[in-house]
Amino acid sequence: MAAPAPALDPGNDPSFAELLAQRPHLSRHAHDGLVMEDVPLARIAEVVGSPTWVYSAGTLRRRARALRTALADAGLTATVHFATKANDNLAVLALLGHEGLGADVVSEGELRGARAAGIPASAIVFSGVGKSEREIRLALAEGIMQINAESIEEIAMISEIAAGMGRTAPVAIRVNPDVDAKTHAKITTGLSENKFGVAYDDALALYARMAALPGIRPIGIATHIGSQITVGMGAYRAAYARLAELVRAIRAQGLPIERIDCGGGLGIAYRDEIAPAPAALAGAIKAELGALGLPVMLEPGRWIAGPAGVLLSRVILQKQGAARRFVVLDAAMNDLLRPAMYDPWHGILPVAPAALVAPTAPADVVGPVCESSDCFARDRALPDLPPGALVALLDAGAYGATMSSTYNARPLAAEVLVDGARFAVVRDRQSYEALHTGQRLPDWLTG
Repeated sequence: MAAPAPALDPGNDPSFAELLAQRPHLSRHAHDGLVMEDVPLARIAEVVGSPTWVYSAGTLRRRARALRTALADAGLTATVHFATKANDNLAVLALLGHEGLGADVVSEGELRGARAAGIPASAIVFSGVGKSEREIRLALAEGIMQINAESIEEIAMISEIAAGMGRTAPVAIRVNPDVDAKTHAKITTGLSENKFGVAYDDALALYARMAALPGIRPIGIATHIGSQITVGMGAYRAAYARLAELVRAIRAQGLPIERIDCGGGLGIAYRDEIAPAPAALAGAIKAELGALGLPVMLEPGRWIAGPAGVLLSRVILQKQGAARRFVVLDAAMNDLLRPAMYDPWHGILPVAPAALVAPTAPADVVGPVCESSDCFARDRALPDLPPGALVALLDAGAYGATMSSTYNARPLAAEVLVDGARFAVVRDRQSYEALHTGQRLPDWLTG
């Protein structure tokens, strides 16, 4: 199991200027304060309210193009399929679809969302350890590109369903290479004790068995060793080297194989991490898999969407405790769950121009939810933030809105897409009335 993250030293936190320098879609204007692309965030808060997720279209395009370019420059025949679990907003998916990306989905809802956003079925991969019969039927009816199977039991289920429908399912086996990605224990997926994939030592026999089943076309092997990987290419190369061995063994048995699914997991710099460049990942794929002559697939999520988004929030009040200053926001853990779940670091920038250059003092940034874990930051250097002040929680474009809930009966926040000097609401703020949609009282309580 991966080791827990070490305690963070607030003295090593990047300054506001350093945070801005690393995020070209954000800038500080003397009059407008914090600006995304060409839109002041204060204007969005005035029109849409808070809390609100705000995404940069330019950043999404730039990062999608950078990844595709790196793969092409490495001489790889490759397709990229955005992991919709990171951000399933239809506008985000449509924008990435226009950039030539497909989708990696893990549920019927994500599959339907990708199709609604205009992503063709021929560019969709269905992953996940527990696909239902209904989901498999939908995937086959849609004619998607690939189903990644994670057990012999699932392979047998796909075969029975496909044969019964008169369809042939394109199936890859997800292999667990037992490689430690050196990431957080809750987001590592390539170790032998993880629930994902089939054991490496069983993969060849299962592939051969799959090839003999009706209703299945075996097309390849897949892996995914974890998320937020920032420790270089060693883990990737180790995993891909094992895949290369497996491909050679499959070919030695005369079995067909069409492509290799390399997964995702490339990390980003939330605080002071050294985030690998796409060229490094492309180089690792080329070095270990390039000689096989097979097309490859990638399934990034966080790397593309994470830096593109912020959570815009307004200060409810500042509370001076016995030993700490608390800045209480109108955003909470039901909006951005990651800090409560993983103890990660998110940059926090004030939005007002004066606050970006004002003196700072330590503060804990918290939400109003009735849980001690509803805390975004501890001992963070921040200026005085009176009630009504706006802040932006950075790098919230991935695993932000998709992990939101209505805990404490808090409506889901609005979502906004910024593109140059224009912005649009791409998901309305949930109404309080909608919180109870679908609920009803039994007749014995209505009297």
